[in-house]
Amino acid sequence: MKRSAEDALGSQKHHLLLPPHFREDIKEYLRQDMPSFDIGAFVVGDKPMVAQLLAKTDGVLAGVPFFDAVFDELGCSVEWHFAEGDFVGPSHMTSSARKESATSAVAEPGDNSYNATNEHFEGRMVVATVKGPVCRLLQGERTSLNILSRASGIASETRKLVAKKEEKGWHGQIAATRKVTPGFRSVEKYAVIVGGGVPHRMNLSDMTMLKDNHVWACGGSISAMVKKARSACGFSNKIEVECQSLEEAMEAAEAGAEVVMLDNFPPAEALVAAQKLKQKYSHGLTIEASGSMNSENMVDYFNEYIDVLSFGKLTHGYGVVDFSLKIDKSV
Repeated sequence: MKRSAEDALGSQKHHLLLPPHFREDIKEYLRQDMPSFDIGAFVVGDKPMVAQLLAKTDGVLAGVPFFDAVFDELGCSVEWHFAEGDFVGPSHMTSSARKESATSAVAEPGDNSYNATNEHFEGRMVVATVKGPVCRLLQGERTSLNILSRASGIASETRKLVAKKEEKGWHGQIAATRKVTPGFRSVEKYAVIVGGGVPHRMNLSDMTMLKDNHVWACGGSISAMVKKARSACGFSNKIEVECQSLEEAMEAAEAGAEVVMLDNFPPAEALVAAQKLKQKYSHGLTIEASGSMNSENMVDYFNEYIDVLSFGKLTHGYGVVDFSLKIDKSV
């Protein structure tokens, strides 16, 4: 099945975003899971075998370079039958593949007809083939699946929100927040991008965000707070201020904040505030709404004045896509 560039976010090479040292995280994940002897490896030995990665539920495939790195570290090879960003899972299999499980050849990326001959895999989409010593396949199984399932869950949820944005023709961006899992930041933020969203700031050093606690700790003066922040970050770092009212938002914009967050504003109030802000500060002010929307009411925030909707749920309390890795007994 041929896909145009417009058809698939998966045509983008997201893996190029990652710094080489992301592999250090993979080594640490494996070290945590295998701190000492692996009796299972002793039992099964090191004969070459093949395992199939199966998508048991539907979602957007994300986390491919992390999955690859796990098995590369263990001396195994991975052959993908779908591109990162593709929809995978039983519902995305063609009817012929679902009924017959008859294709043994590897399909072109994006060809959802691919399935395996082994009846053990019937009804599940074969997403990738992993080859290597059987002990290594099993050592990488759980770590790789943990990463892939979570990354794909984030990408799937992000894609749903982005689809609503595109359906309504809204100009703004769907963003994550800094509510990430310690030690898993790169995977979670990466998955948001694969899903079509934006990661927001990656860490405390990315953009200066002054929240309600900063305001209270500084005695309540947003202007003084922004001025002090600017003295340190200079021109090269944007300042965002989390605001609880239109008055706070006006003060933040007047003080020179480039981004104003309308925190927990109901849709009607957010529209009024955003309109007034943009009318007074028409050049270079980004308006973000956060904290009060969800996948059901987000469309109520789609207007010409709000530029960003940020969702903590994208990297905090997200669901997963269920994958499994099974030794192919037919090979």
